[in-house]
Amino acid sequence: MIKSMTGFGRSEILKNNRKIVIEVKSVNHRYLEAGIKMPKKLNSFESRIRETLKKYANRGKVDIFINYEDNNETQVNLKYNDKLAKEYMDIFAKMADEFKIENDINVSALSRYPEVISMEDAEVDEEELWAFIEEALKESLEKFVETRVLEGEHLKNDLLLKLDHMEELVDFIEERSPEIMKEYRNKLEDKVKEILGDTTIDESRIATEVVIYADKICVDEETVRLRSHINHARKCLSEDGGIGRKMDFIAQEMNRESNTILSKANDIEISNAAIDLKTEIEKVREQIQNIE
Repeated sequence: MIKSMTGFGRSEILKNNRKIVIEVKSVNHRYLEAGIKMPKKLNSFESRIRETLKKYANRGKVDIFINYEDNNETQVNLKYNDKLAKEYMDIFAKMADEFKIENDINVSALSRYPEVISMEDAEVDEEELWAFIEEALKESLEKFVETRVLEGEHLKNDLLLKLDHMEELVDFIEERSPEIMKEYRNKLEDKVKEILGDTTIDESRIATEVVIYADKICVDEETVRLRSHINHARKCLSEDGGIGRKMDFIAQEMNRESNTILSKANDIEISNAAIDLKTEIEKVREQIQNIE
């Protein structure tokens, strides 16, 4: 089962007056790169989110968007700083004594001085909050993987068709190659007869020339290796896990063999087949860039 590197997943959970919406989407990338956008109050969970993501994806540029709302009434607490209040009162008493004036500070006035009474976020049970986030995160990632697997199946079918076509081209090249030898020998004999007339043709010399020519244009090794790479690619497409890098390497080897075939080709039909091979291999390489 292969996976595409493009995918999308979304989850939304409403529970205990809290709501969380998580969206996950990805595009092609050489490695796994995660971008996380979420409220600051959830920043402490970033490492856990990244670790969870690694269980669902190996490659790709993955963006995770988290929207979190807490509608509970006890979101903040009032805090009374008694030490600071005492310092204020001591100063006011000292000022009243020093300047011989009435100390008219009352409770309501004191409460308005900075930091005597302040508001702070209510304490949150981090593990309980993480359980809430994790539930939504896993749901979105599972949907995300489903889309990757579905797209991966389409990629696999397309690649198998391209590999079949490539094998047909290799078959043609292997069938055509012996015919080239026969045609070259016939042309060589006709040319010698044209030049020498009725003079007896030296068969051994003709055979030598044909062997030399055959050695220059022989692509047997290249077609054998190319066929082997095609079979290897098919095998990889039936494997589980990330095969993108392996397939990319196989495609590079395929391209190398097709280049050699094209450089040796001294026949228009084999040249055309080699060009078609290179075209198909390039299409395969483009598709492989989408595989995890």
